[in-house]
Amino acid sequence: MAAGKTYEPIATNTLGSNTATVTFSSISGSYTDLILIITGKISLTDDAYGLRFNSDTGSNYSNTSMYGAGSSPASFRATSQTKIDIGRSGNDESNSIIQIMNYSNTTTYKTAIGRGNNVGDIVIAGVGLWRSTSAINAIEISVFSSGQTLSSGSTFTLYGIAAA
Repeated sequence: MAAGKTYEPIATNTLGSNTATVTFSSISGSYTDLILIITGKISLTDDAYGLRFNSDTGSNYSNTSMYGAGSSPASFRATSQTKIDIGRSGNDESNSIIQIMNYSNTTTYKTAIGRGNNVGDIVIAGVGLWRSTSAINAIEISVFSSGQTLSSGSTFTLYGIAAA
């Protein structure tokens, strides 16, 4: 018997103009994990994508990342943040893939693993934590630092991973 689809597209948003945030809301709890794929740019300089879940703006997020820019590898860790610092972009095209595991489980904190690159200079891998046991039903994507926007033409696609 042939296997069914694993990745089920939930929604896609391609920006027609620069914008501060992209939000996916009313996310069904019927999948095991979520996959967010971002192809695009940030308006000004190199920066990360920032993720918030369920409109939580409290200091309930943390992340650990390692990255390489040419021959200069580095890492960083941040706690008590107001969003997860994950993925990477800048004035050059970039691709980021973020997996949000067990997003509908109501007994554990939520973990996101991301990989990204900016074709101009960097590759990055990181993990983020949202210290909440609430099921995720909304994801807000923005630029991690203030004062920048998600650029026109950027595409954000959210997939659900079907239960086996």
